[in-house]
Amino acid sequence: MHTARDARGFEFESALSKVARVLTGQYGVTVVFSPDGPRVERGRIVIPDYEVGEGLSTDVLVGYLDLLVARAKHSTLAQLEALPRGVASNLAQVIEDRRVCAQLLEEYPGARWFIGKLRAHAAARMQQSWTRLRWRDRFIWRVERALWDEPVAGNETSQSLAAALGAAQDLLERAAHSRSTADSIAAAQEILARVRALSAGEVNNMMFSVGTAEDIDTDPLRSSFDPFESDGTRASEESAAPSPTDPSGAAEALNGAGMGHALADAQPSAARADTTAHTLRASARMVMSIPLATEFDVVNDQTGRGDATAWRELRNEARAETAQLKEKLERALSADERTRWRREQERGEIDRPSLAKLATSPGYRTPFKVKRATKGRDVAVTLLIDRSGSMAGRKIELARLCAAALGDALTQLGFDCEVLGYSSIESPQMKQLYERQRAAGVDLHRYNRLVERLDLQIYKRFGSAELSGLTGIDCGHENPDGEALAWAATRLADHAAERRILMVFSDGYPATGDGDPLVLRSDLRQRVAAIQKTGIELVGVGVLTDAVEAFYPHNVVVSRLAELPSTVFSVLSSMLLRR
Repeated sequence: MHTARDARGFEFESALSKVARVLTGQYGVTVVFSPDGPRVERGRIVIPDYEVGEGLSTDVLVGYLDLLVARAKHSTLAQLEALPRGVASNLAQVIEDRRVCAQLLEEYPGARWFIGKLRAHAAARMQQSWTRLRWRDRFIWRVERALWDEPVAGNETSQSLAAALGAAQDLLERAAHSRSTADSIAAAQEILARVRALSAGEVNNMMFSVGTAEDIDTDPLRSSFDPFESDGTRASEESAAPSPTDPSGAAEALNGAGMGHALADAQPSAARADTTAHTLRASARMVMSIPLATEFDVVNDQTGRGDATAWRELRNEARAETAQLKEKLERALSADERTRWRREQERGEIDRPSLAKLATSPGYRTPFKVKRATKGRDVAVTLLIDRSGSMAGRKIELARLCAAALGDALTQLGFDCEVLGYSSIESPQMKQLYERQRAAGVDLHRYNRLVERLDLQIYKRFGSAELSGLTGIDCGHENPDGEALAWAATRLADHAAERRILMVFSDGYPATGDGDPLVLRSDLRQRVAAIQKTGIELVGVGVLTDAVEAFYPHNVVVSRLAELPSTVFSVLSSMLLRR
């Protein structure tokens, strides 16, 4: 097997470049093959470098070229690139591709053949990987099918997908008539909002039941509430695909983006349906995630235990990123601090109202005053970092750099700060406890963390100026956000200060390997609300994700990793200046 470029030769690549220049009307445009395509860059079109087989032809590659030319000519790429990576951006791209291809076909009808070959190739690849896809990826593909008016393959049918598409039918029709990139993005956001509302059980419709384990934002997983088959879907879900007009099928599938429980009987009685719906609703609306045990949780204090040389290198890099921002904040803080005078002092500036006492009282010796600043910097700041496996690579590197920049600047400016990290990992001891409890017949359904212990790290604690521990910031496994947030907030609340600020860095939704994701989300929302009532100022920082918008009323989404330190520093600066 050879790559597409190798099989076709550089002459074919050159020929595609000539076609691209004709279609775009831009001289100097080149076409290249790369494994990380397809994408459009300035002056360059990148086509995926697929392995060549019997199913891949030059027509498919020309189809990719037509698609990318359509993006370059008719799409506002900057608006799409500004979206955080994830389901929203993928869905917006699908809607936008259908729009720009329609415009290209109006200009060049002959491109219809190549676009058709590309669509057939995409469908074949989707069929090969269908059983391994997440539910959200399957949903996006079904939306793509609908926008292109393509028939649905047999294994692409399911109650959940059909019901979710049926619930968003009016939005899909509007998406099909998108007239701009902004329209495509808005349509994608509306569709996701509709599906997420169904997932959270926020739709006031008796047709909807409540799912507990999988929706548009989570991966298929095995749950104690509803077993999955090996391909990540429920057997009950795939057993029969309902027609779009079949309300009985939609009743089981719609809420939770179609992840509802199947009832035991094909046509249950009304009483049985009401009882089941009530039970499922109670399960899905559990407000707190309760661990089976907390005795195995680990808290490790790394304050001052990092490598000194590594810390100096990290600090220098951090200061290069935020030195100007720090100086600007220091000037603003100094100008903002109110001044008071302490009178009746033996040294200082002359206090004019006290001069008369010098003449009337020969023993008077304190006609001076000294300036004292109010305690304007009595603010404690906690930085809490998600250490889940998805943060690995560039994300955790920049999170470490960001924590170093903030921690170093806050310490120099006289603010007390703490830097914490969290994740969860399977515990052999906790797993043994779980097995013993299950063998004894204990009802474990009320617990939502069964075999994983918390792995909590203190990289820099309050009251210490030692920051070398920040070099130890690394990735763990899962991220039970609610429990970790409560731990950090408790530590912050115990610290004496006029104001307390807690910033959380996260790159997605809360998750554990053995917990119900909907319960984890409900738990996080409840804890955020409770923490805010204590007066702690809470900020969610989304690292390449807008998931924080669903949980933190005050949030900021960082769409480009390189902007993380400066963006977060600016947000924190504005909070410190606000009284």
